[in-house]
Order: sequence, then structure tokens, then C-alpha cells
Amino acid sequence: MVAARAGTPAGSTTQTAPRPNPQWIETTEETPSQIVLAFDDNRLASQLFGHYGQNLALIERRLEIVAEQRGNHVTLEGPREACEQARHVLETLYARLKKGVELLPGDVEGVLREAAAQGFLFEFDPATKKQSFDEIQLRRRPVRARTAAQDAYIRALKRHTLVFGVGPAGTGKTWLAVAYAVHLLERRVVDRLILSRPAVEAGERLGFLPGDMKEKVDPYLRPIYDALHDLMDRAFVERALTSGEIEIAPLAFMRGRTLANVCVILDEAQNTTSMQMKMFLTRLGENSHMIITGDPSQVDLPPGQTSGLAEAVTLLKDVEGVEVCQFHAADVVRHELVGRIVAAYDRKAAGATEAPPR
Repeated sequence: MVAARAGTPAGSTTQTAPRPNPQWIETTEETPSQIVLAFDDNRLASQLFGHYGQNLALIERRLEIVAEQRGNHVTLEGPREACEQARHVLETLYARLKKGVELLPGDVEGVLREAAAQGFLFEFDPATKKQSFDEIQLRRRPVRARTAAQDAYIRALKRHTLVFGVGPAGTGKTWLAVAYAVHLLERRVVDRLILSRPAVEAGERLGFLPGDMKEKVDPYLRPIYDALHDLMDRAFVERALTSGEIEIAPLAFMRGRTLANVCVILDEAQNTTSMQMKMFLTRLGENSHMIITGDPSQVDLPPGQTSGLAEAVTLLKDVEGVEVCQFHAADVVRHELVGRIVAAYDRKAAGATEAPPR
């Protein structure tokens, strides 16, 4: 791959090494610049640019530049720092493709955020700047953080026994929790995974559910099943469920157990009561890991009842061995519109809180 900068002598090329200190570009009041990138593998270049150039279009919107594609070449025009950042993003993604790593939806957004957070344009210091966000190694594929908050979350999972992931929908709390639990199981750090969730309907009454206990609880645990099937071979998931290596444990049935040599995930924890949360936390046994996720803005408990998640985060945030990771609307990694929706609801909630009493 060759990167040529407009205005350089004919035949000269720029080095493709990372540059220090990037900043997220918010203005266009800078010297215009043009960079031409040529990628040597047409097939990989096509994957890099995306279907109908959707990846390039996302980079254009985020960095306020123009990215014009011609075959396996792309010309970047705009503010100098923005073009350098776009170059870094495209080179990083292309390097992953050359290693055989599949480019998934959201990876472009993730590398854009990574570049903005890690610093690579001017005065780069390897001793103080991270080369990239952290990742979780799985047999099927590596799972890399896409935001600074996800990066801190993965690092917390690796260092602490009990981790809370708290924030809005779409920030990857549950998905990364399942990924880390699968990582522990694959390396036999733990013997089993236990997946739990309070069986509380989201404002609806579903009535009687037929079937055995697993079939009754399965609808509430669908997001965790989806993550398992995405991160592990489907046949292995089914075998592990049958053998008990992966266990579905309704929160109401956890009382009296001691959870040793397991990784246990409590999802949608905002719908636990104070008593349920205390009961769950005190199940922790030797050589076990506990991950608790939830969104305090989506509590489905009866009015006036305290959320066990909110209370636990307040009580335990300074306890040794416990880490609380906060996510915000800016950390949403689903469709970009989801982040705007969450931000709009947050503004409404903040306005209601700050409104003076009448």
C-alpha cells in the first residue's frame, strides 16, 4: 500500500507509520490537504471501502472530509489532521483484513473512536500512549473494544473479581461480559458459566408461560443466547447447555448456592430488588468471577421500589476488588441513531430533574 501526499515531488511517498497525538476533528478552519492511498489487493480494498462505499461514507461524515474512490485508490481531501486520521483508520482496517480478520459492522466506528482516544499524530510517545484498545481472545475470533469505555471495561474484567457494567442500551455491556466469560471457559480458568436475569416484564404482562423452567426463562435470556451463538460455535453452545457447562439459573432460584470456579453474569440487574441483589452478590465463591450489567434508566420494577443495581453501585464503588464501569450515550456502538435517541432521553431526564418546583 502506498500513501502519496498532494504537493510532494513526483515519485515521492510518505511513510505509513502512525503519527502522534490525534484529535477528533470538529472544525474545517485548517490548511486543506489531499492524500492518495493505493491498496495492493483489490479484493481486500473492496471489503475495506464497504458495500457501495458505506465505510468511506461513514469516515467522510465523522471527519468532515471528502473520500473519493477509484478502483483500489482513494483520495482524501479536507483539513490536514482529519485526512491524517482517515489515513490511519483505513490503514489499520486494511492491516486487519490482510491478517485474515473479518471486517464486521461497527469496526470502522470502533477504529475511528480508537484513533481519537489513543493519540497518534504529533509527538507520539509509545511509553505513554496505548497502541490500540484492549481485546479478548476467543477461539472463534478476537473481540476488540470499540470505545474508550469498552476498553476500560475489558481491562476491569481482567483485573477484578466483581465488575459492574452500568449504562444505556447498545454500549456492549452484556456482549463483552459474555465474551469475557467465554474466554475464561475456553481456557479452563473456570469450570462453568452461569447466566442469570430477573424475570421482569418490560411494562407488559405475558401471563403463564408453558414448558419447563429453562423454557420459561429462555425468553428473558434471549440477548445472552444471541451473544453466545455469535461468539461460540452453535453446536458447542448446545452441548455445553446439555452438559451443564453453561447453566441458565433464574435469579429467584440462586438463594442458598455457593458459586465456586464459575463465571456468573447477572444481566438487566436494574430490575433486581435490594434484597435480590444482596442475595446474588453473597453467592460468590472461590476462584469465581461475577459480572453485573444493567441500565438504570430502564427500571421495570413497581413504582417506589429501589433498584438493587443503583443501591449496589453506590454502596460498593469504593470496595477493594469491585470495579464500576460507566457507559454513556457517546459509547453506543449499535446504529448511530441509537446514540442520538439515548442522548435525547437523557436530556429530557436531566431537564425534568433540574426543573424548579412549582
